[in-house]
Amino acid sequence: MSDVMLLALLVGAFVVSHELLSHALRAPLVARLGEKGFAVAYSLVALASFGSAVQLWRQIPKARLWDTPAVAYLPALAAMLIASIFLVGSVSAPNPAMMPGVRGEPKGMQRITRHPMMWSMAIWAGVHILMTADPRTIVFAGGVGVLALLGTVLQDGKKRAQNPAYAGHMARTSHIPFLAILGGRQPWSALWPGMVPVLGGLALWLLMLWAHPMVIGVPAAGWSYFQ
Repeated sequence: MSDVMLLALLVGAFVVSHELLSHALRAPLVARLGEKGFAVAYSLVALASFGSAVQLWRQIPKARLWDTPAVAYLPALAAMLIASIFLVGSVSAPNPAMMPGVRGEPKGMQRITRHPMMWSMAIWAGVHILMTADPRTIVFAGGVGVLALLGTVLQDGKKRAQNPAYAGHMARTSHIPFLAILGGRQPWSALWPGMVPVLGGLALWLLMLWAHPMVIGVPAAGWSYFQ
């Protein structure tokens, strides 16, 4: 078995175990282990699968399946800036969908997409697949992207089953970013998520560009524009 195939199995194990533990197996395991016991078990499984995948990814030699055109660098940088804004926006404002009874109207990033954190991960995955053209990264980032987008669908289904009011929240928002705005369910002013997501996302984006060579070992694509 090749290292890339083994990496695919480890990433697949992480994705499958995460979704099962987050949805189908959560209730029975919490009933048996309790919340704290479940949290420990969940963390151990995630650490074993994800940690092993990261370690193997680092050991596999880099390769390229295609040459990414230079014209893609600026769009990739812009996409990562959007992903950074989505990520900061997902944690900087209350999510009414997470509250009992789904209180209040969608706010901030929720008016752009009700899954900003997951979309930030999906955008990250897509950008890194395109820009690296590296088999090991395609496998790793592809798994992250599948986890993010599949997770959004499962989350919507679970929340709607647990709380009938969530269907109303879904009707006022969109899974795909900006679709609720384009469809008239949210005003055009919703394109501005707020000062904190924008400035915080910009700061995170610049930090990632600066730290990329030290953490990953290579500069982020397009980093030369800032040097």
